[in-house]
Amino acid sequence: MSASKLLPLAACVTAALLLASCSSKRAPQPAVVPGQSAGISGPDDFNRPHKDGAPWWDVDVSKIQDAIPMPHYGPVKASPYVVFGKQYYPIQDARRYQAVGPASWYGTKFHGQATANGETYDLYGMTAAHKTLPLPSYVRVTNLENGKVVILRVNDRGPFYSDRIIDLSFAAAKKLGYAEKGTARVKVEGIDPHEWWAQQGRPVPLVLANNQPAKAAVAQPVAQPVSQPVEHYSPPPTQHAAAVVPVQIDAKKNDSLGASGLYLQVGAFANPDAAELLKSKLSQTSSVPVFISSVVRDQQILHRVRMGPISNQGEAEQLQSSVRLANLGQPTLVRAD
Repeated sequence: MSASKLLPLAACVTAALLLASCSSKRAPQPAVVPGQSAGISGPDDFNRPHKDGAPWWDVDVSKIQDAIPMPHYGPVKASPYVVFGKQYYPIQDARRYQAVGPASWYGTKFHGQATANGETYDLYGMTAAHKTLPLPSYVRVTNLENGKVVILRVNDRGPFYSDRIIDLSFAAAKKLGYAEKGTARVKVEGIDPHEWWAQQGRPVPLVLANNQPAKAAVAQPVAQPVSQPVEHYSPPPTQHAAAVVPVQIDAKKNDSLGASGLYLQVGAFANPDAAELLKSKLSQTSSVPVFISSVVRDQQILHRVRMGPISNQGEAEQLQSSVRLANLGQPTLVRAD
């Protein structure tokens, strides 16, 4: 057979093999081997803004895969460190960690910056920042307000403001349904990668994890912390703030609210862009006036997103219901200040 006839035949065979491999069932594989660099999302001419906020380029987060828990056999970053004069003592093993509390997210101001363990932050990556979990580690985060769940790789430190327990990437917050309002009450659970793969009915893939083969798991199942002196650093003070807890009014005890300056507060943010985003979303769902009221709390400017004024109890309850149905938050009745 001539060479000219062999070439088309070889191309057909190659195409058939590729089609068969794509249609066959296989275990999920990490998009990037941990420890290796890869390009990040966003435009090539990305200029980091002075204030944190949501990205201006849109990505369908439903197509972004959760982080895939992979064993880490090298040293982990779990040394004590100091922020704003407070010392933190990271735990050495994240596999049985559990916590419940408010979560926030961080975005464009930190996009492309180095994380605490030297990786590159991608706001469309499935990652998170935590004050005391070893870096890297993996967690399952559940939004207790809607039941949505994501799996994330913890590779950064924070948040260091208010009572938030974890800071998620923008993509993770978007998938959990709280990117627009800024914060949500979540449950955080540490993941044992070996147990996770066993639950999938598959062994841990024989891929390199930080240049160490997976077979090393028998001899060294738990990554060892790096022995380092106490670190001192100051994170940027422009991360998202936890929602302000407003003075709540019991509407049932106020049958006639009247024109007494009552409003619904849907959220409060340190980031003005996040407040504007929520305001825009609310304005699209209701004819009630939506505005931003800014105040200074604990030496920080908070931008509160409010609706109103509210004239009566029926209007308040109807408006609260419409905001909840639109999945834009849990509005609280407050007095003007």
